[in-house]
Amino acid sequence: MKIIFAGTPDFSAEALNKLIVTKHDIVAVYTQPDRPSGRGQKVSASPVKQLALQHGLTVMQPENFKSNSEEGLSAQQQLADFQADVMVVAAYGLILPQVVLDTPKYGCLNIHASLLPRWRGAAPIQRAIQAGDQQSGVTIMQMAKGLDTGDMLYKVSCDITATDTASTLHDKLSQLGAEAICEVLENEQCLQQYQANRVVQDEALSNYAHKIVKAEAKIDWAQPAQYLDLHIRAFNPVPVAFCLVADGSPLRIWSAEPAKETHTSKYGEILAVDKQGVLVACGAGTTLRLTSLQWAGGKALNAVQIFQTQKLQVGQIL
Repeated sequence: MKIIFAGTPDFSAEALNKLIVTKHDIVAVYTQPDRPSGRGQKVSASPVKQLALQHGLTVMQPENFKSNSEEGLSAQQQLADFQADVMVVAAYGLILPQVVLDTPKYGCLNIHASLLPRWRGAAPIQRAIQAGDQQSGVTIMQMAKGLDTGDMLYKVSCDITATDTASTLHDKLSQLGAEAICEVLENEQCLQQYQANRVVQDEALSNYAHKIVKAEAKIDWAQPAQYLDLHIRAFNPVPVAFCLVADGSPLRIWSAEPAKETHTSKYGEILAVDKQGVLVACGAGTTLRLTSLQWAGGKALNAVQIFQTQKLQVGQIL
């Protein structure tokens, strides 16, 4: 089949990499325009663009597909000119109007990093961990006008372990997503069969994974340790959970674990500092042991390194 692929970050690149080695013809790869990134704000190509260029694929980077702009109409026509059988979309980042969804012979398929209809929206991986979900997965969905509301063609699940972070779960799901789309697109007859057996999403079970904002990563020590453990894992590696130290600078918390100790101290009070980590008083008499911290301008330190710095003392309030 003739495939158009649309995606931008590493999650998408994993799927593109799998599709490249299939017998399908990838006629074009769409990705967001090059933008500044990193500390130096250097303009760089997306992971998907870099991979596509390595394999000599045609790369397209329109700003939008809007029907009310000259550029958008031009982008729509360029996409139609490829005469694709299907378009695969994975974390592309641009809104596709109905005219684009209807352009390929078999429409547009989305690789979504959740078990729809749970966690529609921008941050399904982080919200699943934050909510304490025991499972996540990938849904291959026939794209429709609404936000992640399309019919489901194929679902595959995986467990969320007690040590999973957004980073590790992302890696699991990117692999699952790549395998799942190749399963659906094994051949044209296979795709037709999946589309014929599509399942409509149950709106009553839907919820929305709101975009992550940096401010919500701040730690509230009045919350129980189990809640904070989920919070820290959900925001690793972006934007990273944090609290403030005495001088008002942020202290980033990369990893922690609920501890068995209980307390009657103030929330956020440091109860112990040793080579196992920093024990902090949390809500409901629970405690959390911080095992990897990063001071402003420094590197992330493990528990032993934190102990050696002697920057944190028993009785200090975070």
